[in-house]
Amino acid sequence: MKTTTRSLLAAAILAATASARSIVDNLSFGTGERISPNGRGVPGWSVSAQGHSPQILSDRIVLTPPTPANTRGALWADHSLTSTDWNVDFSFRASGEYQGSGNLQLWLVKDKNAVGQNDLYGVEKFDGLAIVIDQYNNRGGSIRGFLNDGGQNFKSHSSLESLAFGHCDYSYRNLGRPSKLSITHDTAGLTVKIDDKNCFSTSRVALPLGYNFGITASTSETPDSFEIYSFAVSTAPNTHTGAPVQAKRADSKPSPPTLQKLSDLPSAPDFLPDTLPETLTSQKEQFADLHNRIQGVTHQIADMYALLATLGHRLDERHQELAASVIQHGSSRDQIGRIDHRVEEVERTVQRILRDVESKDYRMQLSEMREAVESVRGGVSEHLPEKLGQIVRSSSPRHWSLIGVVVGVQIALAAAYVVYKRRRAGAPKKYL
Repeated sequence: MKTTTRSLLAAAILAATASARSIVDNLSFGTGERISPNGRGVPGWSVSAQGHSPQILSDRIVLTPPTPANTRGALWADHSLTSTDWNVDFSFRASGEYQGSGNLQLWLVKDKNAVGQNDLYGVEKFDGLAIVIDQYNNRGGSIRGFLNDGGQNFKSHSSLESLAFGHCDYSYRNLGRPSKLSITHDTAGLTVKIDDKNCFSTSRVALPLGYNFGITASTSETPDSFEIYSFAVSTAPNTHTGAPVQAKRADSKPSPPTLQKLSDLPSAPDFLPDTLPETLTSQKEQFADLHNRIQGVTHQIADMYALLATLGHRLDERHQELAASVIQHGSSRDQIGRIDHRVEEVERTVQRILRDVESKDYRMQLSEMREAVESVRGGVSEHLPEKLGQIVRSSSPRHWSLIGVVVGVQIALAAAYVVYKRRRAGAPKKYL
């Protein structure tokens, strides 16, 4: 049987904690075969985002995507922690461009609404613990711990670094694998490890019961993509103040998906799988199935109502922006008025030109142009042949001159021949 990476990771986490701790199912995810039974929500957790829609895949949750920029994402547990001796194994991965930036926070706070989707730099007052993973002060990556009792306003604080009770450097970006952050809280204090190596610890931290776990991430102009693979909360035995929870065995079959309450999963309503009629033999089972399906329809309607309310809110904001823009640019009406005035002047000018053209008689001007063209054509036809003849005659050679030259040359040759004969005849003759 083929074993997936998710199963191996879950088995490793469970094997390490089974002997001393038990997994808290309603505070954990990613410890089984799938994070979500239907890809639309995480059981026991509320998912929200700003600037994008979170991607809930079978093996991870993309809390902030690589695009667009300036996005936020948040995961908050619906149930509070009921133990003071607990451990969290948090698996995440961050990737992005060379100069990408963003931050990831793990929270354990009294009031999750006080944090919402904010990061450490945008939250005001909160009561609890915050573990921050970012590139503060260009260190290439760091993990820092912060505590607040509700008295400090982190958003307006001038030096948050001074409030950290522990830190370590850790290059978490573009590792090509998930990083494992472990946080342990017991009677000895708080210990933070990264990839099974000590990061920092303190014995002066004691967190009370009833706080909620949460994960938030935010990005800037060059965003990092933060992916959450698992979040496993385990507690020591006999430390629960509420109902006990049992450890989940690695080889156990996943439980069938159950319909969740609207308050537990407001952003992604669940649904029930189809059921054969013959499997519902009693009236109690039939009533329960009918109840669950009606409740599922109610969830769907509530989700549609929430979506329509969000769209209406965005449309109202857009309308207000447009109205403000029109008010701010009221001077454009004067510009439009000036343009209309200039267009009217152009129209009047064109009409005057048209009236002048239609009212004047241009027959005299046309007859004069015709006479001028005729005179030019007559002059050309009358004088052109004579001019061409003169040019040819002036350019051709004179025949009589040529004939005289030829005759003169012949006479000169005849005279030279006669003189030659006479000299030859008068020369003394030699006899042998």
